[in-house]
Amino acid sequence: MQPDSTNLIHMAGIQNPLIGFYDAPEPSAFEPLVEPAPGQRTCVFAYYNRWLKGETLHITNNFGCRGARHWLCDTAMGSRDDFVRFLVDEEGLKSSRGLMNQWLDRHRPYQQEYPHLLIGPLREGQYKYLKSVTFYVNPDQLGLLMLGAQYSRTPDDPSPVIAPFGSGCMQLVTLFEDLSLPQALVGATDIAMRQHLPPDILAFTVTQAMFEELCGLDEQSFLHKPFWQRLRKARR
Repeated sequence: MQPDSTNLIHMAGIQNPLIGFYDAPEPSAFEPLVEPAPGQRTCVFAYYNRWLKGETLHITNNFGCRGARHWLCDTAMGSRDDFVRFLVDEEGLKSSRGLMNQWLDRHRPYQQEYPHLLIGPLREGQYKYLKSVTFYVNPDQLGLLMLGAQYSRTPDDPSPVIAPFGSGCMQLVTLFEDLSLPQALVGATDIAMRQHLPPDILAFTVTQAMFEELCGLDEQSFLHKPFWQRLRKARR
C-alpha cells in the first residue's frame, strides 16, 4: 500500500507533485499520457511542466533521447566505440575514452520487467509497479530530505544518500545498485537536462523503502523541531 506523504509534504513545504518512475504492464491507469514524437530527440525532463499538470510520460518504442534509449530501455544505439566517442569527444564528460569505457563497464542499463515505463505523478493502486519517487525541491528542502534519509541509518548501513555521475534519466532509477534498499540519490545534476527545470530546483530520488521511511517521520523527528521551524521562519 502506498504510504501517506501528506504530513511530510506539508511540513517540508513542498509545492511540486511527487513524481514516480513506474515499470508497469498496462498504461491506462496513468492517463493522461504523453509520448515523445517518433524520430525526435526529446529529453525526458522536457516533460517536467507536463508532470506538474498531472500528465505522465509514457516510454515504449519512442525513447525520446539517446540516453533514455540506452539507460532506461537497454536498447542498442550503435557501436560502443561511437557511443564513447560521442560522450568524450563531443560532450566532454570524461577526461579520456579509457576512463569512460571503465565507467560504462561498471554500469548496466535498467532492466525492464514490463513493456511500459511511465514517469509522472504518483498514482493510487499502482504502488507495486513503482520503482522510485522523485521530490523536486529547493536547497532547504533538499537538506531536510537528506537528513530524513539519514534518520534511521546505522554507520554500517549502505550509504543512505548518493550523488553519482550519470545522465539525468539514469538518476531516476539506473544508478541505484539495489532498488530494494532504503536509499536516496541527489539528482538533476546533469547540466544537459537542467535547462528544463527552474534554476533553484534539484531532485531527490528515493527507492520505495526510503519513501516509506520518509513518510513515517513523526513528531519526535526534526520535522517538528526548532531547526526546521527557524529555517522556515527565516525564509518567510
